[in-house]
Amino acid sequence: MKKHIPNFLTCLNLVIGCVGIYFTLTGRAPEAFYFVIASGLFDFLDGFAARLLKVKSEIGKQLDSLADLVSFGLLPSFFMLQWLQEISDFFWIALIIAVFSAVRLAVFNVDETQSDNFKGLPTPANAIMLTSLIFVPFELYEYTLISICLFSSLLLVSPLRLIALKFSSPGWKGNEARWILIGSIIVLLGVFQWTFVPYLIPLYIMVSVISFVTGKYK
Repeated sequence: MKKHIPNFLTCLNLVIGCVGIYFTLTGRAPEAFYFVIASGLFDFLDGFAARLLKVKSEIGKQLDSLADLVSFGLLPSFFMLQWLQEISDFFWIALIIAVFSAVRLAVFNVDETQSDNFKGLPTPANAIMLTSLIFVPFELYEYTLISICLFSSLLLVSPLRLIALKFSSPGWKGNEARWILIGSIIVLLGVFQWTFVPYLIPLYIMVSVISFVTGKYK
């Protein structure tokens, strides 16, 4: 029975992503961010449960990627498409997010070097970055949104090395970059609240780049 728990959690991730897409396509796109966060919670829990119960499987791995494609690929893609549709004739460019998310997940599945760090922006982080744009306190225009779609898609498949928040131990040594990132996020969210949400992923990228360049994270 316990072997099915991680897959059940993965399916909840998938269902939430589907509901988020439904809300997006029925004119309630601003709520997409909350569905991405909820899906991200279950995406974390399924992996945690699999490790805790020691029931990892190849089927679970593939199911996880399929769920992630929906929740963190299709959902932000349709979110941006709906937004662009109101202001641009080039709204279909947003579908590139789904395509590059699929490529990112496929590469991750066959690349065994991404256990302690990531190459390219993970799809959940990309989905959070895009859907959190609803909290930006200024207007985003057509070509700005198109540029964001293209740039975020390239980040997904880039060779950029980024921190993975996976702790082998809770101590400071060896986890300096992780704890700095987590502490910074907590403080900045406490000070700026929702207005800081769109800057979470740029902060993540910045801390990661500095950590790798300075040799604080290997």
